[in-house]
Amino acid sequence: MKKSIAFLAALSLSAAVFAQGQRKVENVMEPLPSGAVTLTDYFENDIRKSVENWAKGVMPYDSVVEFFRTGRKQFALGEMVGKAIRTNALMYRYTRDEELRDLTKDVVYSLIGTMKPNGSISCTAVENQPGGTDGDIWERKYVLLALSQYYLDVDQDPKVLDAMEKEAASVMTQIGPQTGVSIKDFGWSDNHIESSTILEPIMRLYYITGKQEYLDYAAYIVDCGGGLGKNMFQAVRDGDPLTSVGQPYPKAYEMTSLWEGLVEYYRATGDPVLLETIEKYFRSVKENEITIIGNGGADVYWPKVCGEAWSNTAVEQTNPSVVRMMETCVGVTWIKYCSQYLRLTGDPSAVDAIEKYIYNGLLGAMRPDGKGFSYVNLLNGEKVTNYGWGWNFDGLPVTCCNLNGPTGLAYIPYVAVMQDAEGPVVNLYNAGKAVAKTAKGDEVVLTVDSQFPRGNEVKISVDPSVAGKFSVRLYMPTWSPDTYVEVNGKAVRGVKPGEYLAISRRWKKGDMIRIVFDFRARLIDAPKGGRNPEGEFFQAVQWGPIVLARDENIDPDYNKPVQVVADENGEVKVRQVTPERPGTRMQFVVPTTGGDIKMVDYSSVDCWKGSHIQTWLPMIR
Repeated sequence: MKKSIAFLAALSLSAAVFAQGQRKVENVMEPLPSGAVTLTDYFENDIRKSVENWAKGVMPYDSVVEFFRTGRKQFALGEMVGKAIRTNALMYRYTRDEELRDLTKDVVYSLIGTMKPNGSISCTAVENQPGGTDGDIWERKYVLLALSQYYLDVDQDPKVLDAMEKEAASVMTQIGPQTGVSIKDFGWSDNHIESSTILEPIMRLYYITGKQEYLDYAAYIVDCGGGLGKNMFQAVRDGDPLTSVGQPYPKAYEMTSLWEGLVEYYRATGDPVLLETIEKYFRSVKENEITIIGNGGADVYWPKVCGEAWSNTAVEQTNPSVVRMMETCVGVTWIKYCSQYLRLTGDPSAVDAIEKYIYNGLLGAMRPDGKGFSYVNLLNGEKVTNYGWGWNFDGLPVTCCNLNGPTGLAYIPYVAVMQDAEGPVVNLYNAGKAVAKTAKGDEVVLTVDSQFPRGNEVKISVDPSVAGKFSVRLYMPTWSPDTYVEVNGKAVRGVKPGEYLAISRRWKKGDMIRIVFDFRARLIDAPKGGRNPEGEFFQAVQWGPIVLARDENIDPDYNKPVQVVADENGEVKVRQVTPERPGTRMQFVVPTTGGDIKMVDYSSVDCWKGSHIQTWLPMIR
């Protein structure tokens, strides 16, 4: 067991840096090292557009750094540069783009250059620290996340680590058990959850430096329970619905960010009560809040927070009274949490959640040119919007979601192929290449040849540098009830949807895995029991992992009631056809009782110039 733990710990730069702070719990699997995964076609095009047109294109770095010199113009604007640096570091981890690296280094040094005499990198003047409703601690949390991501994935520069430690000290000397000033007293929301989310970067500092003071401060944050009112961690353990956790403000984005920090704290402590809390939060979000496109949060229960709070969204997603739902910040933070949970537990249901969001909600929120992401996503009507928290820089709207969306893209190669102690773990089946390790630590190259998700057949060549016995673990998606797998032409038994298929054998160069997924389209009925009974008279169509929608750009009757034709098992006999509109990934002909209709993949529906979408189809009544 110790050998396996040591092997996993040596896999990535992040893990290697995290060797100082002691872990009592090791991950079941790890991401592959920087540069080890290369995607082609599907996701690669989106990642490159984001890097070229947003990160290296229009992102106003100088303006967002300037907030730290001259002050912010509204609360929390200091988060912007932190999110941008974090994304760039993660993108560099994948692309190894030297221009992006140099650009990011300049921004990092510019940000460090704003440090105040007390060591803080803050938009709040020293005499007014710690700030409350201005979002000061939340902003400093993002400074720490940014600098730590840069340190872990770009350059282990001592100056960056020094700046991180000074920033952390500036918080710890102002708030905490030694000061008599509670972290629960600071934040802009009613329950002040924002400040406690600094837990994650504090834990990063502990793992990087091994200093007990950081672990002690993390324990203090956890003991405070996440904010005012009932302890949020206890509330989740007690089974309270997420709509009531953290009342009067169950803000989905901040709550999930807090739980990311809890995972890191659990790794250091091994407290089984914390693991229960982590697992229950994952289950509760997945079962009660995640919609057909993989995101959650709505304005049904909490209209004043613009669709950004937990609102029993899984049930309410068809509620025609919904005005705003599914903030991109929520979806991205959710898949980040799912990746944490996956690494920690190896639970394949985390892959199910990641897959659902990235193919549908994440790509569906991105501008076709890569110059930003929608603030929210609607399933029906106005799909995308830039209306929400942020600032306009000379006509360029920069919102929290414009900044978080690219982070979601950067997580795709991070989880696509991973590593456990027995060999590589394949989670996504897009074309590309991954360099992993065998159980003995020898190099093995996996080359994925596929048109996935446009097509259902995938071939994976397995080429170890040294022939030997190890395991290749394959995620078998829940949406494919009848998946066929073979190795070198011989069928593999034991395939179960929603589980990993471990193929353990003696592998040699040229061995080939072939997978044929069951891409049948199925009709999905609207959930029952929502606040508006009119929400029950809708249906949706899903093809493999892809949610389909009607697009006003090609269908003027996009929102007219229809009755989709399906057999007794709910299967819909769709036909995939050549897309008629540039930029559309997939188009289908779908049978209804009134004749065929056109549907495309949700992610391709371009509503940035005013067109509309219909994902949940109104039924003929």
